[in-house]
Amino acid sequence: MAKKRRPRPQTTTAPAGDGPVPVVGAREPCPCGSGRRYKACHGRAAAQAATELVRRPFEGLPGECDWVALRELVPAATAPLTLRDGLPEGVPSLTLATVLPMAWPALRRDDGSVLLGVQNDTPTGDLSRDLAAVLTQALTTEPGKPVTTAPVTEPGAPRLQDLLDPGAPLTPEVHEGFEFWLDDAEKQATGEVAASLERANAAAVPTTRLDGVEAAYWCRTPAKNHLRWVMPHPEEALIDALARLHAAGASGLGEGTRLVGSFRAHGLTVPVWDLPSAMAAEECEKPAAVFAERLAEALAATGPLSAEERRARSGLTNRQVTLN
Repeated sequence: MAKKRRPRPQTTTAPAGDGPVPVVGAREPCPCGSGRRYKACHGRAAAQAATELVRRPFEGLPGECDWVALRELVPAATAPLTLRDGLPEGVPSLTLATVLPMAWPALRRDDGSVLLGVQNDTPTGDLSRDLAAVLTQALTTEPGKPVTTAPVTEPGAPRLQDLLDPGAPLTPEVHEGFEFWLDDAEKQATGEVAASLERANAAAVPTTRLDGVEAAYWCRTPAKNHLRWVMPHPEEALIDALARLHAAGASGLGEGTRLVGSFRAHGLTVPVWDLPSAMAAEECEKPAAVFAERLAEALAATGPLSAEERRARSGLTNRQVTLN
């Protein structure tokens, strides 16, 4: 199916002194001569200028922490979605997916069901609005067809918070691979989908969501295992609490584990622990639940940090990075 061209302004502004740059297709070379695609060069600047970055795009959605995890941490996962007004006729189900073949924003299967991909390029700074626009388009796309390009959104257009049922919890299911792309588990992928499936499965990092705490994901890498835990607490209060625990020698998850820092993603903070390579996901369950209790006590503390706690806090913030 031919890709639709998004309506775009005729020019965008290059860095000072360069003059205006003609706008081209998102995947075409940028006319400024950088060698990068337009969407990764001047197209990105134009999109960001058009829409101010929304730092917590999933705020107010049930399972905000898991939305962030599925966007940034988890290779292969799905979760059922429920619309406020119910599914339209001819759409038997709606499913959130981490990534889809060829990084399609969405896919409408032959039976009319819709998969919405959360890990793809979006045209503006409001991820929630962009995903809502993709979802709206997917619901009316011809069965058996993907949405290959995220549609343009305007300020004031619906966001996910406007479309999804606020009372329906997000319940992610983590998969070992990407066979959920296929309509039928017995069906064989062909052509570009088969090639994309093979690449995705080869690159997927084994990942498990813990059952006992919210939005904590274990993963296995060749050198060591990790636990990455998306937390809903205000950043400053959370870092203070982690510093209190770290200074007290209580920030780990058991023998051989270590809190190595944190990163920011979509307005939330994600602490990261190194784990021994022999520590499986199920062995993290009890230590994580106990840590959650210690963290709650540390979050409730109101006194100033001690000198040792301030040093611990400095170490944590010096290693902190921001993904978006």
